[in-house]
Amino acid sequence: MSPVVQSIQVGRPQVIAGDEPWLTSIFKAAVAGPVRLETNNLEGDAQADLTVHGGPDKAVCVYSGDHFAEWGRLLGESRFGAGAFGENFTVTGVDETSAFVGDIYTIGTARVQVSQPRSPCWKLAARWSRPDLPRLVLESGRTGWYFRVLQPGVVAPGEELTLSERPCVEWSIARVNDVSYATGRHKDAAARRALAACAPLARTWRAWLLRG
Repeated sequence: MSPVVQSIQVGRPQVIAGDEPWLTSIFKAAVAGPVRLETNNLEGDAQADLTVHGGPDKAVCVYSGDHFAEWGRLLGESRFGAGAFGENFTVTGVDETSAFVGDIYTIGTARVQVSQPRSPCWKLAARWSRPDLPRLVLESGRTGWYFRVLQPGVVAPGEELTLSERPCVEWSIARVNDVSYATGRHKDAAARRALAACAPLARTWRAWLLRG
């Protein structure tokens, strides 16, 4: 059975009040019906900081809803559900072990491609008032990932993600995370070079691997 886009969320930048107000788009609302997916965004969605978010290689943030129960148990938090990680697509039936860089899926009338893992930042910690959450996400490997849009179209919650191509069978998102974030004696320069040679991987991620 194909994975399913369980829920679609969009949101625009907003200022969150506090001792130090911050600008974010991590708080997203579910759409009830079809929505247009363009090269850089879903209709109604926008990124707050374009220096690190957004662009063609990070047009759609994806997270597996299959992880929410475990996060709830780990953190003692009952509110983890669709959109909890600021994702646009909450999916079921696929996760970091079964999504591979370069995978091409059809959803609705659009075609999308897995481009890179999601790298959790401080805004995820701020949303949940958990300074340790980005570290826990990386340690768990439950990072989520991004889609680039190969063919714009109309998508809707409940639609299947139908896999049509898998050009990089050796590079699951889980393995990309393992190689990219390994440190010390576990850091493998040869594996980093091999991963950087994976053409569908986002250009910025490939450049980062080669720098060190």
